Amino acid sequence: MSTLRVDNIKSRTGTVVTVPETNTLAVTGIVSVTSSGGITNAGTLTNTGTLNNTGNVNITGGITTVGGAATISGNVWIAGITTISGNLVNNGTFTNNGTFNFNDLNVTGGATVGGALTVTGNLTVNGTTTTLDTINLIVEDKNIGIGTTTSPSNTTADGAGFTIFGGSDGDKTLTWNSNSDAFAFSNAVDIKGAVETVSVATTSELGGGKYLLECDAQNGTVFTHTIPSGGTVGIVSLRDFPVTKNSLTTYTIIFTQMSTTPAGTGNTTGLTGIGTNIFLKPYNVAGFSTSARVATASTITLSSTTNDIDIVSIAVHYNGSGTGTVGNYNVIATNNGSFRYGGVRP
Repeated sequence: MSTLRVDNIKSRTGTVVTVPETNTLAVTGIVSVTSSGGITNAGTLTNTGTLNNTGNVNITGGITTVGGAATISGNVWIAGITTISGNLVNNGTFTNNGTFNFNDLNVTGGATVGGALTVTGNLTVNGTTTTLDTINLIVEDKNIGIGTTTSPSNTTADGAGFTIFGGSDGDKTLTWNSNSDAFAFSNAVDIKGAVETVSVATTSELGGGKYLLECDAQNGTVFTHTIPSGGTVGIVSLRDFPVTKNSLTTYTIIFTQMSTTPAGTGNTTGLTGIGTNIFLKPYNVAGFSTSARVATASTITLSSTTNDIDIVSIAVHYNGSGTGTVGNYNVIATNNGSFRYGGVRP
């Protein structure tokens, strides 16, 4: 195999350098082609300096190696292996049917990949719209983050979610509503085998054996409370429920009687009965005092027998006419009580 080595010699107009196949053109300086012609190489092109070409580059075989930068104003067509150690600037079309090795690739225009594209590092896409026109989307990550911003908050998350296009039948959405502090579904939800988390209602002593019982919808809607000996539930506080127009939030409280010496009861008098004194604090609303409607038009009585269980349900209906007006809320309470083991047990 013969080698033609050119050291810092600039081609003159009309000069043609042809390298036969299996031969090598090695340039240690700068290759500059300023005519409307181009570079055609059927062998191996090795340049340790800079390659400048205002015409086309057509390499039909062999290996192309550029140790410096490559600037090409025309089109590039390479059939072999290409290695560029510096920057590649191409204002035309770049076609490579072989292997292309580079450190950094900057594309200022459009790019089309006809085959598979594998990215072993990180992929960052900056733009306004990312379109995935694919049949299957497979993501290994177990947690997908959306709505990212420099200072995320409940307000910036408002409206975030998913949209399923439904055409003329209407889109289907699952979005976050910051006003109600809850997810909003555009359609009904079919849940099979749902399991409700049971939380412990918090208490604070009001004095005289009376307790404030607080149920926070941020922790769930089912709560437990063990009635202490001699204790009465003076006020039931229902807080942080969503204020979605014409909505109903139900709190369920499982009361367990601790002792009968003396028994802790829920309504030894009407003033301390369950449902008599209700404090409502909707989400992001200051709150106000009211009373619950009960079936007996009195108060809810809890069992005074040790280890008996009472299940009290309190529903809050908001009509949507204004979150700060107590008259826009209806509170309804009911009780299924005195649960204990039967006389026949295995």
